Amino acid sequence: MEFHLLGPVEAWHDGRKLCMGGPKPRALLACLLLEAGRVVPTDRLVDAIWGESPPSSARELVWTYASVLRRGLTAVGVGDVIVTRPPGYLVEQRASDLAEFERLAAHGRTAMAERRYEAAAESLGAALALWRGPALGGIGDALRSEAARLDEARLMLLEERISADLAAGRESALVGELTGLVSTFPTRERLRLHLMTSLYRLGRQSDALAVYQEGRDILAEELGIDPGPELRQLHESILRADPTLLQPPAGAPLRMKPGAHAGAVPIRQSAPALLPPTIPDFTSREGHIAKLVAALSGPNNALPVQVISGKGGVGKSALAVRVAHEISGEYPDGQLYADLRGITGSPATPEDTLGRFLHALGVPPDALPKASAERADLFRSVLAGRRFLLMLDDAGSEQQVRPLLPGEPRCGVLITSRSRLPGLAGAQLLDLEELAPEAALQLLGSIAGRERVAAELAAGRRITELCGCLPLAIRTAGARLATRRHWTLEVLAERLSDERRRLDELAVGDLEVRASAELSYRVLEGPARVAFRRLGLLGVPDFAPWIIAPLLDVSEAEAADVLEKLIDAQLVDYAGAKSTGQPRYRVHDLLRVYAAERAEAEEPAAERDAAVTRVLGGWLRMITRVVVDTPPNWVPLRLEYPGAQPLSESLVERVAAAPLAWFAEEQDALVVGIERAAAMGLHEITCNLANALWSSVYVAGERLEQWERIHRAGLQAARRAGNRVGEARLLLGLGQLLGIERDRYEEAHRYFRQALALFSEAGDARGTALALAGKGIVCRLQGRLKEALHDLTRAGAAFRSLDDDVGIGHVGRLSGSVEVERGDYRSALGLLHESLRAYRRLGSRRGEALTLRAIGLVHRARGDHDRARPLFERALAELRGMDDELMAGYAVQALAKTRIRQGESAMLLPELTRALRVCREHNDRFGCVLMLRTLGELHLSLHRPAQARRVLTEAHQLAELLGVRLWDARVLRDLANACEADGDVETAAALRPRALRIFAECGAREYGELFAYGR
Repeated sequence: MEFHLLGPVEAWHDGRKLCMGGPKPRALLACLLLEAGRVVPTDRLVDAIWGESPPSSARELVWTYASVLRRGLTAVGVGDVIVTRPPGYLVEQRASDLAEFERLAAHGRTAMAERRYEAAAESLGAALALWRGPALGGIGDALRSEAARLDEARLMLLEERISADLAAGRESALVGELTGLVSTFPTRERLRLHLMTSLYRLGRQSDALAVYQEGRDILAEELGIDPGPELRQLHESILRADPTLLQPPAGAPLRMKPGAHAGAVPIRQSAPALLPPTIPDFTSREGHIAKLVAALSGPNNALPVQVISGKGGVGKSALAVRVAHEISGEYPDGQLYADLRGITGSPATPEDTLGRFLHALGVPPDALPKASAERADLFRSVLAGRRFLLMLDDAGSEQQVRPLLPGEPRCGVLITSRSRLPGLAGAQLLDLEELAPEAALQLLGSIAGRERVAAELAAGRRITELCGCLPLAIRTAGARLATRRHWTLEVLAERLSDERRRLDELAVGDLEVRASAELSYRVLEGPARVAFRRLGLLGVPDFAPWIIAPLLDVSEAEAADVLEKLIDAQLVDYAGAKSTGQPRYRVHDLLRVYAAERAEAEEPAAERDAAVTRVLGGWLRMITRVVVDTPPNWVPLRLEYPGAQPLSESLVERVAAAPLAWFAEEQDALVVGIERAAAMGLHEITCNLANALWSSVYVAGERLEQWERIHRAGLQAARRAGNRVGEARLLLGLGQLLGIERDRYEEAHRYFRQALALFSEAGDARGTALALAGKGIVCRLQGRLKEALHDLTRAGAAFRSLDDDVGIGHVGRLSGSVEVERGDYRSALGLLHESLRAYRRLGSRRGEALTLRAIGLVHRARGDHDRARPLFERALAELRGMDDELMAGYAVQALAKTRIRQGESAMLLPELTRALRVCREHNDRFGCVLMLRTLGELHLSLHRPAQARRVLTEAHQLAELLGVRLWDARVLRDLANACEADGDVETAAALRPRALRIFAECGAREYGELFAYGR
């Protein structure tokens, strides 16, 4: 009895073709033959025969078709071919052209590997000669994917046969065949490569290059891609007339990709095949699969050992099993598997594992040595000269693995472990991380239903995000959805949003994220356990290594050892080194939730509070140092705070050397840490850190909403605690954030007034000065210059009485700027030089640079551009040296206006455009007004009135929206000039009186000077 699958599906007996009924019975027969020797469930047969739209009577029809096949076979005296065996049907191993194809293919590949090229070509050609047409013909659309797989295997074997012919030097006989094949399959690069090689060896270099050019054009036109690296490399070699192309390199035959065909390499019936089944919905990891397959395929001089390491639930075992099945054909003597249970309370011993392996290899129980070392010797002896693949799952340590390693370099070893097993000599490590977001969504869809996920895409993304893209968590979430068809994805996303019940939701059947996390946690030693718990309690998204020391109240050296233990246990991940050069780490979201649970369950509240307070105290210490070294655009609330945690001077110096970069790295952790402390009722440290933050140079830009949220939380905490001074300080912070940074001037003015009343009530002179300074800043921005000068003058007097150089420098600079706007240049210079002296006493480069810019504005307003320009240039150099790109943009703007008036407009557009972009990136709308107005002046100087009108109109709209009336008047004045230059005299005449009125109301020096360029 013989069956044919490589062409029309047929059954033959004694040289006669049997009647097997119509397409559907033959499709059933093909499906059973493709899995000969294995039971095929009826449901799978239904899917294979009818696809997605089976009739309601499909199961009964399968039974009918099986009966038809049995009758046809019985009629010629052949019985028991198709056996009913729950839950489906079974065909015993039978002769088929597919089995013969695989046998001949295997012989050919073996000959190829042994460099017997003529024998390889003969065997591979014989295998291809078995084909009589497209695979599985005559059964309609059933088993379409299987037919495509077989047809692809045929083409790949054809490429291998041509490789063998090329290696045997048969180029002349191949050119005609290859020309036809390339024409039929124009996008198959391997065939094109063979044709180019043949032509080149026959002396037809130009024809070979033409074949490449044709292929490149076809790939670009049909697929939108370039030729692959192998084809490009051959093209370059031909261009170089590389002599090595004239003969095939020894030992480099082209091979079929391992695992591309299920039966690519035959395995003896006695060979142990212990691998677990691969997961059907395995998703992504293509790059990792390719790397592992390459490392474990082909000849090796030493035993290849690959270790897949990663946290629990990341999919190490699933990847390893997938790779093991992919390369099983490379190891024809068998595949061995053992679950070492290395992280459980009862790990498998090497002695037990060796016993199982030796039994699978045919060693009788009574022949097993007792001692572990003797079993290892016997194991290596049995494997000698043979190719076996070992998969060792969930290894706990190097000691557990070493006795299991073969001595035969032709074997391969694939290990999974939560530890990186650094002591395992010669092992190659692959650190497995969570899935990418799109791959995570794909995995969720494969379990819960792709159409279901596609219908609620946003909720699906939210679920995978809350699962931290961890495969185990996503599988669990998908399984819950699959068993609860009445749930929408939004329902599950909402349930997962609550951290207190997230791990409860991620449990179904034997899938449970909490249990996986607990395995890693239980093997930790005391200090590492405590650190892990407290990291979860703190809840930061990522952290610098110094945090471990205050969490545990230990030295930095001890903390470093603990951190390494957490990293080795895969409970902490390296998150990369940022611009400061300092490494950062993170705890996966689900592990963090578990750690917080353990902290709540295992630690007293007082110890938890003390740990969080110490970390916030560390931040407090760094921020106060930054404020001293790099004063912001406003006066810091105070220079010292109670609760600042002592830290190593080297650490503080590193932060002080790059404060803006440090804030950029630490900002997310700061926000989360303060919110966590406020939720825990740690009012004093919360208020102090919130106050220190608004006093810092970095509180600006994208994070303002978070800073405002922090301050409102702190304000409520201070009011609950009855802390009036703390309340006043947080009102100051809100005024600064809302008024100066978010342009909500009336709201900010209200907060400053409330703070002023509280500070006055408490007799806090410095707080009073700060509140007055805040009011003065807001009044200046609103164009209320007289009121602004009154408040700033009072603030300046208070700071002088306190001998507070930070306040003197800051308020002096602001007061001087107001005097410039009012036209009193002498007073302005006096105040600004006082400010400059104060900043120099402090050693503040930033304060000095900002004040130099302000002094330059005075000289520019007086028309002395030669004195103004070097001041702007010095300020710009200092600010760029400190990486303060926003204030550097302000210096660029000031310098640009001077250069415009000196007749140097031609090269300024790129610099001003970059400065405008920086302001937009920092969400500095007031800065945008200045930059847009200066761009308008630039366009006017270059006689481009239309461009000037465009940017000045944008500047006017933004200034009007912000309520910065004085600057709006200046924009209107320039816009009038642009309109007039553009021939729109009527609009110009309407704009100038509006500008004049605002100048008069503000008391600005421009009053009466409408046609002069002002500040």
